[in-house]
Amino acid sequence: MANHPSAKKMIKVIKKRTMINRMRKSRAHNYIKKFMAALAAGNKELMLENFKKAESNLHRCVNKKIIHRNTAARKISRLALKLKTFDLQQQEKAS
Repeated sequence: MANHPSAKKMIKVIKKRTMINRMRKSRAHNYIKKFMAALAAGNKELMLENFKKAESNLHRCVNKKIIHRNTAARKISRLALKLKTFDLQQQEKAS
């Protein structure tokens, strides 16, 4: 347990910062889940909207140093691939 006042304050600051970081990370994860749900439902407009929000939130997490930039790039790349695959399947069905 911390004895010095500065150490006690840092414990409070760290707890607050941890909660904020968890919230940001969770928000990005929720948009990814919404994107996947829209993909399963076949709703392209909702997919595009959630893709943009997920991408934006992942980039924000990178800027805040919550997740590594390569992790965010990998997740965004995989979402974009799923979006592109969905578009190609829709074009094949239309043809």
